[in-house]
Amino acid sequence: QVQLVESGGGLVQAGGSLRLSCAASGRTFFSSYAMGWFRQAPGKEREFVAAISRSGTSTIYADSVKGRFTISRDNAKNTVYLQMNSLKPEDTAVYYCAAQTSAWTRVLVKEEYRYWGQGTQVTVSS
Repeated sequence: QVQLVESGGGLVQAGGSLRLSCAASGRTFFSSYAMGWFRQAPGKEREFVAAISRSGTSTIYADSVKGRFTISRDNAKNTVYLQMNSLKPEDTAVYYCAAQTSAWTRVLVKEEYRYWGQGTQVTVSS
C-alpha cells in the first residue's frame, strides 16, 4: 500500500502563486510510479492537471494550466510538487495527487491511477 498526503493548499488572490506537495509513504518504490495531479471543482468531474514520468524527464499538462503550472518530483524525498503561478479564480478546486504504474500514454486517464491522496483545497479569489 502507498499513502499519499497533499499539502500546501490555501486561499490566494488572482495572480498569486501556491506550491503543492504530495508525500508518499508506506510500501513504496516511489520511482516506480508516474505521478499525476488532478483537480475537482464543486459540481464538476475530476480533471487531469499534470503528470510526470517515473524519472522526472517527461511531463505533460492540461491546456488550461500550460505555461502557468510546473510539476516536478524528488525521488529521494518520495515527493511530487505542483508549482502554480498566475492563479485564476477558475483554478479553484480540490487538488489531488495520484500514482500510477500503467503506460505513460495513459497518464491522462484517472481510472489508470492506483493510489490517491485525500486532496487539498485551493481557493483563488478575484
